[in-house]
Amino acid sequence: LTHQVLPSVRRTWLAPGATWAATRSTSGGVYEPDYLESLKPKFPQYESLSVQIRGFDYPQLESYQRFLHGLAEYLALDVSDCYALPPQQTQVQRLRPNSAVVESEYRLTTYERNLQLSHVDAPVYPQFLRLAQAALPEGVSLLVQEHTDDCEERRYVPDKELLDLKSELERMGGASPVKKK
Repeated sequence: LTHQVLPSVRRTWLAPGATWAATRSTSGGVYEPDYLESLKPKFPQYESLSVQIRGFDYPQLESYQRFLHGLAEYLALDVSDCYALPPQQTQVQRLRPNSAVVESEYRLTTYERNLQLSHVDAPVYPQFLRLAQAALPEGVSLLVQEHTDDCEERRYVPDKELLDLKSELERMGGASPVKKK
């Protein structure tokens, strides 16, 4: 009777007497194949991580990015994308003590490189992070965060001409609706 009502409950005989205990099978429903369990990841995963490195020395930054890419491949992490962002120029002025007179002026260029990692297993992430921090060169900053749409937007340089045309179109009253026949 129990076998007809609850097909996923098995009888387990404990003793030669009439006592028995019921256990529920964990393999899913009746119509689910067993191989679906093996397709699930063994550990929790980070969906997508963005590894951002910044520095003032271009060759050192390129070398460190190459190291991180090789480290990720060695740890069997999926590197889905690597890209560079345009350099940022910063002008720094050094003033004389207790005055507004400029003593020296410096132009600093900040370079940035990004690695995007996909489906990172939770136990492997701390190992990657420890090795990346241990090999971090002087003057280079490392930032690891979840990949968001903002990270993707920063990647693309806006087209000045397209933005000017859009603003001109808005000044003229916007786009006219297209009439369908």
